[in-house]
Amino acid sequence: MRVFGKINIIGLDNGYGNIKTANGIFPASVTRCEAEPAHAQDVLVYDGKYYVIGAGHREFTLDKVGNQDHYLLTLAGIGQELWCNQLTTAAVHLAVGLPLTWVGDQRERFRAYLSQNRHVDFNWRGIDYHVDLVGVDVYAQGYSAVIPELRKFTGANMLCDIGNGTMNIMTIQDRRAVMDQCFTEKYGTYQCMLRAREALTQRFGRTVPDAIIDEVLRNGDADIGRDYVDTIREAAAGYAAEIMRRLREHEYDPQTMRLWIVGGGGCLLRHFGEFDRDRVTIIDNIHANAEGYEYLAERRLRREGIAG
Repeated sequence: MRVFGKINIIGLDNGYGNIKTANGIFPASVTRCEAEPAHAQDVLVYDGKYYVIGAGHREFTLDKVGNQDHYLLTLAGIGQELWCNQLTTAAVHLAVGLPLTWVGDQRERFRAYLSQNRHVDFNWRGIDYHVDLVGVDVYAQGYSAVIPELRKFTGANMLCDIGNGTMNIMTIQDRRAVMDQCFTEKYGTYQCMLRAREALTQRFGRTVPDAIIDEVLRNGDADIGRDYVDTIREAAAGYAAEIMRRLREHEYDPQTMRLWIVGGGGCLLRHFGEFDRDRVTIIDNIHANAEGYEYLAERRLRREGIAG
C-alpha cells in the first residue's frame, strides 16, 4: 500500500489462481455459507452473508464482472492490506489490472464493477473494516510488473506474464510497448496442473492432491514417490516447452530479443524450461503487478494534482 496524503492506494492483482496485494496473497475462490463457518479462518462477512475465501478453485471466465466473486475477493484484498498497515477505517484508491488485450474493451466495465459501492463495511478474518472508495484505476497486467525495470528494456524485448488462467505476451522495443504485438492466451499454469493430473491418472490410475502437484511445480520436488515426481516433472517439462513454442509463434527470436518472464509461471520455466539463461530474466516477485499498479496510480494522482 502507498499513502498519498489521506488516500491509501491499494494495488490488487486479481488473478484466477491467487489474489495478490503488495503484502499478501491468498487463493482466488469464494464459497458462500448459510451460517457462520465453525473452523474456517479466511472468512469474509459482507451484506449479512458469510463467504469462505480460498477454499476451492474458481473457473476461468473471459469476463471478471459476470458475478460477485471478484468484488468479494477485492474486499478481502483490501482487508488484507489494511490489516498489514494497522488500519480499519480508510479512504482507498484501488489500482487493479486486466490481461493486456482485455484492457481496452473491459476497463470501464471493470472500473464500474469495482466502484459499485462508494462506501462499504465488511468483516475480514474477524475484523470490521469501513472503507470509502475514492477511485479505481485499471492497468495492463505484466507491463505494470516491469515498470521498475523498464530502463533495461533497450533494443528488442518480449515480456511474458504467465498467470494461473492466462498468458499475456507483449513486445517492447526500446522501452515502448508495441501495441499491435500484444496477445492473451488461455494457457496459464492451471493448464500445467491439468496436464500433470492426466499424466498421473494415465500412468498410475490415480492422482495426488493438487497441493502436492503444485509443490513439485514450484520447487521441482516433493515428498512423494519418485515415479510420481518424475511423472509430474515430465508433464511440466512438456508445458514449459509448449510455452516457448507459443512465444516463437508470436515472433520471439532468442538470438535478437531478450525475454522477461513474470507471474507464477516463472518458477515452472526456471525448473523445467530449456532456454539461454543469459538472455532470459525471470522476475520472481509475485507481488510485482500489485506493486506496479500502486506506483502507476500514485504517479497519475501526483501528475494530475489530485489532492491526497
